[in-house]
Amino acid sequence: MNDNAVELRDVSKTFRDSGAPSGVEVLKRISLTIKEGEFFTLLGPSGCGKTTTLRLVAGFEHPTSGQVYVQGKLMNELPPYRRPVNTVFQKYALFPHLTVANNVSFGLVSRRVPRPDQERLVEQMLGLVQLVGVNHRLPSQLSGGQQQRVALARALVNNPAVLLLDEPLNSLDLKLRKQMQLELKHIQSKTGVTFIYVTHDQEEALTMSDRIAVMSRGLVLQLGTPREIYDSPENRFVASFIGESNFLEGRVENSRDEMVDVRLWNDQVFSLPPSHMKVTAGQQVTLAVRPEKLKLSSNGHKNQSSDLELSGTVAEAVYAGDNTQYLVSLHNGEALKINITNAGRYAGGEFQPGQRVNIRCAAEDLRVVASE
Repeated sequence: MNDNAVELRDVSKTFRDSGAPSGVEVLKRISLTIKEGEFFTLLGPSGCGKTTTLRLVAGFEHPTSGQVYVQGKLMNELPPYRRPVNTVFQKYALFPHLTVANNVSFGLVSRRVPRPDQERLVEQMLGLVQLVGVNHRLPSQLSGGQQQRVALARALVNNPAVLLLDEPLNSLDLKLRKQMQLELKHIQSKTGVTFIYVTHDQEEALTMSDRIAVMSRGLVLQLGTPREIYDSPENRFVASFIGESNFLEGRVENSRDEMVDVRLWNDQVFSLPPSHMKVTAGQQVTLAVRPEKLKLSSNGHKNQSSDLELSGTVAEAVYAGDNTQYLVSLHNGEALKINITNAGRYAGGEFQPGQRVNIRCAAEDLRVVASE
């Protein structure tokens, strides 16, 4: 039995009416496998191809080459209404003249579901999205968050195999958006429906997803769980797009199965865990490290057990509530951003601009990344 909800096999998409002689290729032979019951997110900046990917699954666009499968069946030539998927759009697309109940039951009416079953399913869906008692209201009488829930209920009431969500939280304020992130994840877990979610918001993707595909320029640059994407970025784009990262340039001294030895500009050599990249002695490499993985100490207090230790001068110190964000200038002219939690000995902001400091980092927190 096929346990994949959606498969994209070497899918490309070129728009021919763009004015360019050969068109514009917005997807470049991408392949993805999305499992049944998974909350899967397509994440990337505007223009990376994530919404086009979603529209190919929905049937609103057709691939220039490659195949799209849903539940093991080829979808390339099927129109949207014959696919076992439903879509929640950013603008919700509710019918303003219909009540909440009639909006939710619209698809059921089209399928000629008996009236008693319609009423039962509508009540069930409104209960699921916590909108009991608003059946007779119009969309204009609802808040943005409530309208979003109605759109979700309308999409789920038809029991789709896959629910496609195209940045549905974009128009909500920050507090409501965060609340709805948790609600959507709860609803997905409760229903077991496969969700494919499009967003450019990194925090949103990390909060909600089982797996994330990070996209750029029509390519999938990395695919993995939120922890894998954040802790082990495979290239510079992912390391900088997901959260924040510092980058250091180095040269490979030696590469073994167990460890990789890297020399920095200050001639310090340290050993890193093996990289996903195949590296060889003499190769120039880029190292990525998250700001919260770096530690600060007063200049002169060296820790001999540190895997990496640099020295520099505090250029900026910004208090940000739960942490203080430091910018430290190194002796080679580069700068590192360091986030220190405001707890214990750091509660008052220990380091001041102009102060000489040491920067420490465990080798296991450094990653060798590709340029892209």
